[in-house]
Amino acid sequence: MPEIANFVNHGAATITPAIAEKVLKQLPQWKLEFTQIYAPLFPHLVDQLEFLADAVEDTMEGAYKDLPYAAVSQAIFALLYAHKKVGIIPDSILNLGRADDSSIVRAVLIQNEKAFAIYAASQNRAWSAITSAP
Repeated sequence: MPEIANFVNHGAATITPAIAEKVLKQLPQWKLEFTQIYAPLFPHLVDQLEFLADAVEDTMEGAYKDLPYAAVSQAIFALLYAHKKVGIIPDSILNLGRADDSSIVRAVLIQNEKAFAIYAASQNRAWSAITSAP
């Protein structure tokens, strides 16, 4: 997992306020798109993406001000990555196409577990339901 964490950290370092604003505008559409993901080998992926999208949205809109910017930028990177159809493993590959998306999302959740757990509690969401499992 260290390679994936390094990939996430490098990608998150490229997130600018302009990119964050563009992502914020796209989030309602992406949330709908994410609900259509069929990935039986990664049953938590849709909920994890929704959670990250909510955290980014709440932070960027000022409704939640305690999420560290590193966590926000990593979440934005993960959302961008999951939205793309071509990644390390193309989404079109049956059963494996979402493995890279799941790994990236989990790396973000694991690296920022404490901050996201606090955010989840503030939103009356059970952190254990979000989980960092595939």
